[in-house]
Amino acid sequence: MAKKEIVANALGTVIAAHGRHYLVQADGIKLHCVTRGKKSDVAVGDIVEYQLTSKNQGVIEAITPRQTLLYRSDQYKSKMLAANLTQLVVVVATEPSFSDDLISRALVASESSGIKAHIILNKIDVTTSLPKARERVGLYASLGYPVHEVSVTGMPDTTRVTLMNLLQGQSTILIGQSGMGKSSLINLIIPDAEIATREISAALDTGKHTTTFTRLFQMDAYQGQPTSVIDSPGFQEFGLHHLSEGMLERAFPEFLPYLGNCKFYNCHHHAEPNCAVTAAIKTGEISAMRHDLFKQLVHEAAQTIGY
Repeated sequence: MAKKEIVANALGTVIAAHGRHYLVQADGIKLHCVTRGKKSDVAVGDIVEYQLTSKNQGVIEAITPRQTLLYRSDQYKSKMLAANLTQLVVVVATEPSFSDDLISRALVASESSGIKAHIILNKIDVTTSLPKARERVGLYASLGYPVHEVSVTGMPDTTRVTLMNLLQGQSTILIGQSGMGKSSLINLIIPDAEIATREISAALDTGKHTTTFTRLFQMDAYQGQPTSVIDSPGFQEFGLHHLSEGMLERAFPEFLPYLGNCKFYNCHHHAEPNCAVTAAIKTGEISAMRHDLFKQLVHEAAQTIGY
């Protein structure tokens, strides 16, 4: 008597999400998938096990173990941005003005998630605003975050080479405010990105809101390593309510040489006497702006919902 063959769930990559509906790329096809039950904790970039329910539809049965998970949160809810990332790239521009608060929050999120972070300074052809923009991103460069200067309109070929060198063999998410040129960068390296986005929008029935969901673009593998780029919606807020005070202090790389050198072992690095961190602010080794953000994040994380 022949043994009954056990059919294992197939694997696919989640390339877009809208509500509880997901688009899964698997074996050259895109499947519209849902999860079992009401729980929905699937993120773009997840490798999932699925079962086909029809020719182009399926049910997500399980999420394979994640390497990394990036998300933002406030005191009310959390929002998963992407899973299995190896890089986070913050896109800023010479104009319009960018938010240092958003940059620093994204960098803290990357540090706490174990994801490498880079900064792209776009629109360097706008020379009148370039010196000030360079000065501002110079703070992050001094902390060890690589800054890449590009111009989609002024130097498209050079910009494409810079981007491809940065992205090859990585799983990268691009983060930035509206107006920084993130979509132009995506279209430069993925010529059919707009068509793909429209197809995803139609598949997930999101209507005209094509910029309100995160989507993953798979690119040619590099030296056997898969390469993908995740485009996220532009947002102004980046809450980190889920990070404890201890996690936050370790997510500021400039704090690390001073941790453990304060007078009090449980120093909060606010106004305690003989604090090594605040002493480093007075000598200019730590930026006061970054320390202010640290205090703000600790304050936010301590907030609880009132009833």
